Parts: sequence; structure tokens; C-alpha cells
Amino acid sequence: MQLTSKKPAFADARGEIVDIVEKIPFDSLTVITSRQGAVRGNHYHRETTQYTFILAGKCRYRSQKPDQPAEEAIMVKGDLAVSPPLESHAFEALEDSVLLAFCQGPRSGSQYETDTFRLVEPLIPSNEDEGA
Repeated sequence: MQLTSKKPAFADARGEIVDIVEKIPFDSLTVITSRQGAVRGNHYHRETTQYTFILAGKCRYRSQKPDQPAEEAIMVKGDLAVSPPLESHAFEALEDSVLLAFCQGPRSGSQYETDTFRLVEPLIPSNEDEGA
């Protein structure tokens, strides 16, 4: 699990500037909104690296590399999780949340499902249909 808390690169009386990712080309940038209790993910990507940034709210994040035990963290505004290829990942909104998903690879737009592989056993169980 790669998780970092992003700090402002610059701040003054007008506000802050936070560099979420630097020098990383990406193929898509997606806004994900989740109501409290919603579970998203429970999948992995074979070729895509996914960078997930918490804009607002709080989420439980679980990830699992192949043949490794699952890891868990609580993510809050300003946290960034990196899910490389083959690392399973899932998010549960502990409160209403807004996330940004930056993706490097084919998981984007109409190609989303070509590199999204659902888990047989979810990292975070849910009674709802899964997405993102």
C-alpha cells in the first residue's frame, strides 16, 4: 500500500496550492462522489496504475498485492493512494466523500471495463452493485 498525505506546495492569504501528482502522464482524470456507506472498487487493473486523491470526506481504503495480506488505512482530505497494476483495491465512504482518480493505462472512458477485473471475494463487502 502506497499512501501519502499531500501538503501544500504554496500557501498565502488567498489559499493553498497542492500538487497531487508531479511529472506523471495520465490517461484520465475522474471525479467520484460517494455517499456515506457506499463501497467502490473491489477490483484490480492488469495494466493501469490508479492514483486516488481524497478531495473531501473520509474513506476506508483496503488494498492487496498478489500473494500478500490485505492492508487498510483511513483516508481523509489531502490523502493520495497509489494502486499499481495487479493490486486489488476498494474504498468505503465513512462519510459523504469526493475523490479524484487519475489513471495511467487503459482504465478510462469507454475502455474502463477492458482493464477492470472484479474480485470474487471483495476486500470490502457491500450489498450494492460495485463500480469505479
